[in-house]
Amino acid sequence: MGGCFSKPKPVELKIEVVLPEKERGKEELSASGKGSPRGYQGNGTARHFHAEERLPTPQPYPSPQDCVEATVCHVKDLENGQMREVELGWGKVLLVKDNGEFHALGHKCPHYGAPLVKGVLSRGRVRCPWHGACFNISTGDLEDFPGLDSLHKFQVKIEKEKVTIRASKQALQLQRRTKVMAKCISPSAGHSSSTNVLIVGAGAAGLVCAETLRQEGFSDRIVLCTLDRHLPYDRAKLSKSLDAQPEQLALRPKEFFRAYGIEMLTEAQVVTVDVRNKKVVFKDGFKLEYSKLLLAPGSSPKTLTCKGKDVENVFTIRTPEDANRVLRLARGRNAVVVGAGFLGMEVAAYLTEKAHSVSVVELEETPFRRFLGERVGRALMKMFENNRVKFYMQTEVSELRAQEGKLQEVVLKSSKVLRADVCVLGIGAVPATGFLRQSGIGLDSRGFIPVNKMMQTNVPGVFAAGDAVTFPLAWRNNRKVNIPHWQMAHAQGRVAAQNMLAQEAEINTVPYLWTAMFGKSLRYAGYGEGFDDVIIQGDLEELKFVAFYTKGDEVIAVASMNYDPIVSKVAEVLASGRAIRKREVETGDMSWLTGKGS
Repeated sequence: MGGCFSKPKPVELKIEVVLPEKERGKEELSASGKGSPRGYQGNGTARHFHAEERLPTPQPYPSPQDCVEATVCHVKDLENGQMREVELGWGKVLLVKDNGEFHALGHKCPHYGAPLVKGVLSRGRVRCPWHGACFNISTGDLEDFPGLDSLHKFQVKIEKEKVTIRASKQALQLQRRTKVMAKCISPSAGHSSSTNVLIVGAGAAGLVCAETLRQEGFSDRIVLCTLDRHLPYDRAKLSKSLDAQPEQLALRPKEFFRAYGIEMLTEAQVVTVDVRNKKVVFKDGFKLEYSKLLLAPGSSPKTLTCKGKDVENVFTIRTPEDANRVLRLARGRNAVVVGAGFLGMEVAAYLTEKAHSVSVVELEETPFRRFLGERVGRALMKMFENNRVKFYMQTEVSELRAQEGKLQEVVLKSSKVLRADVCVLGIGAVPATGFLRQSGIGLDSRGFIPVNKMMQTNVPGVFAAGDAVTFPLAWRNNRKVNIPHWQMAHAQGRVAAQNMLAQEAEINTVPYLWTAMFGKSLRYAGYGEGFDDVIIQGDLEELKFVAFYTKGDEVIAVASMNYDPIVSKVAEVLASGRAIRKREVETGDMSWLTGKGS
């Protein structure tokens, strides 16, 4: 492993492989995993700073009438390493027994509501079975991402061998806890032309950086700027639900930013960064000085360069407005998707019920081939074909033809002509770092910002995170990689904030991603670039499988469908610093996963 870990402790992991249940359908399908967040209106103008406003916070000491207490089991009912959902009348609680001690926590993952009892308990934390978020069982705190909130922790009493839990009714119903955060105390924030921290880009990395600073007690000025007209939202959901509205996708309500003094600049484009004078200049001429800077600009989608590339009704999906327009134009009409990666396939899956026809054009011979390999790609392709999606593989677009300026046909290099009322491009992206070219901040030959494990660039006081960076991946021998996953952006934003506060944190999270198509979820953990073999257990035809990606004799990534919580399991083993050998997964004997193997 290249000596980057101290000797790992033996990992005790207990699991049963739980197959899909009724909950599964709910997982990705609501546009927001949060029920109905409070809506907000975008703030309209770019130079609009929010004043202080308070959010109601749950009282740390609930009144006796807000509390409920119940005896839930006998101490011998649970073995060490076991979890159980118990009912308190006002809601359920996750009861965990670990090293002889009982802990009681919220039972649902705040990110999407996954039942944590089906997750993975290991090293004092429980990992969500769906998307890999980790929570400390002693505190309920979120320790690894995705998502922003932590779990409530409830009191446990043991009397006469009986386990009793006391909880606030409000906490039982909320199912999420926002960590205590500092408020901004710097005066005249809205007018001054300098800020302590400036964050460029308001995706997951930018928002988590701002929140982490406040959670760690930082009370100086924070300005978060975005090209978007909306407050931070879950962009990864756009391609999965094209009808989603900005307020359904919002990661935090408008009041949140006011309450904690995180100032938002929307529709604000940074055009130059002057690192010598610690100053940025915006497109409209506004200048802002900073002490610490986080660059999290994300990426820009690639577009076609062929004949007719400027015709109307050809989209890359970047904003809720893009997604909504694609859906409007596709209803009952012909849709063509170019690119069979995650974005293209999610859009194609979503449109099958809405459009008259859906065609996918791709250069490779199978969808997801580079990422998931030939066999898994083919199985997924079959699922799409069974849902009336037509594939045109090993070809590309040679021309877009219009009538009265609007798209009418997509012509392929194979000389096939597809009728098209709308076309969505999912052909990759490039880092949105053009504005940094003359800045002295290092970029590599592809335009990515290289950072070290602390997310620092080559310029002191300037950090970078998210899709636009390459960073050393600890458990792949510190190889410099770019991992444009939603979960990874969260983790990097947090590490950047900790190092702005000189906490010397290092990035060491295991990459985790997921996709949803036709109500089925595919989960993936690890970093599979350069895999030389794929070992598949289960049934590909039935889409109930786990695929292990190996390089040499080591497992470097895993993907699964309908096989929870195996991906979270593998992520937890990799996070512990233990390598998984090819021979351990070839036998089909999964005992190594429960800590009994070598």
